[in-house]
Amino acid sequence: MTPESSASVILLVDDNPTNLNILVAALRDSGYKLRVAQDGESAIAQIPYAQPDLILLDVMMPGIDGFETCRRLKADPATQAIPVVFMTALTETFDKVQGFQMGAVDYITKPFEIDEVLIRIQTHLAIQNLQNQLQIQNQQLQQEIHDRQKAQEALQVFLHAVSHDLRNPVTGGLMVLQSLLGEAEKQAGSVIVPESVIHRMIQSHDRQLELINSLLETQANEVAGVCLHLRPVKLLDLVNQLTADWEALLSKNEAILHNLIPLDLPPVNADPNQLWRVYENLMMNALKHNPPGLTLTLAAEIIEVQQTPAEQNQLMMCCTVQDDGEGIPPEQSAMMFELYKRGQTARRTVGLGLGLYLCRQIITAHGGEIGVDSTPGTGSRFWFTLPLSH
Repeated sequence: MTPESSASVILLVDDNPTNLNILVAALRDSGYKLRVAQDGESAIAQIPYAQPDLILLDVMMPGIDGFETCRRLKADPATQAIPVVFMTALTETFDKVQGFQMGAVDYITKPFEIDEVLIRIQTHLAIQNLQNQLQIQNQQLQQEIHDRQKAQEALQVFLHAVSHDLRNPVTGGLMVLQSLLGEAEKQAGSVIVPESVIHRMIQSHDRQLELINSLLETQANEVAGVCLHLRPVKLLDLVNQLTADWEALLSKNEAILHNLIPLDLPPVNADPNQLWRVYENLMMNALKHNPPGLTLTLAAEIIEVQQTPAEQNQLMMCCTVQDDGEGIPPEQSAMMFELYKRGQTARRTVGLGLGLYLCRQIITAHGGEIGVDSTPGTGSRFWFTLPLSH
């Protein structure tokens, strides 16, 4: 048994029982799996379920002959790659050129020289295997090229965003320091620094630190995945704590928050710290991309998530963060959670667009999904699902 014969299926097509018996005996002894047809129509009909690796096809048959059978096989994308070897008697007039033009890879003559038949079959199966491997490698190479191009594009966006987002606070801080230095030189080495200037410099450096931390976390999650410490979490308790911490920031942005999460919801199976960060990122995203006076609404409900036909539907918690702001254009909604994508309406804070990407990483690690429904002018509704705690 050869490597080619161990799992190879050969379809024999011949109307002569004697020829079929000879080939069946020889090929079966060599370890091939065999299918048999006595005319072209039945051969074509059984190919979808037989899935042959090679076809031995008689030229002279009742009904459609071997040439027409081969032509139909090569005209069908589903069968055109199967190698066809014609079988012809020495007494028959066989147009070799026509056979090769029809797409055959070889021909053998009757009466059969079994050793020759086996060698030719092994050769063409080996060639076919190599072609299949080359095709797979080519597809993998094309995918790698595509992935590298996408990575290069993302890197270009990343470098542009980093240069933009870090340059602004660094430049602003440098200008303040240069101004203070100029005042100090005028006043013989001493200068009074207003409290507002100190606050601006602290905020500037906080933004730089936040950006650097987000970059490090994103990279760590990409390499090792999001680390979760799962336990039952009462959603209402977590959101109540979150809204209490956010009172000052909401007041600063003249925003109103409505907590509509029901008291009687069952707990979710989640990492409370990571879930906290999802809510914070979604709420901060809403404040950042809308004018003051925004209304935020937090809600949650149990939904039934459809699984594959073989699996039962699953109950999940669907959490929503909704605002009445400017909304998001459809072309932006489709890429909101991609790496280094950001909205075009940020008003006060600039960033790499890492927040929503981190949200997707966290929710995906929990086994949930995340998305957004939005119409320009009517606000946005961000949603994500979490498994219930059992």
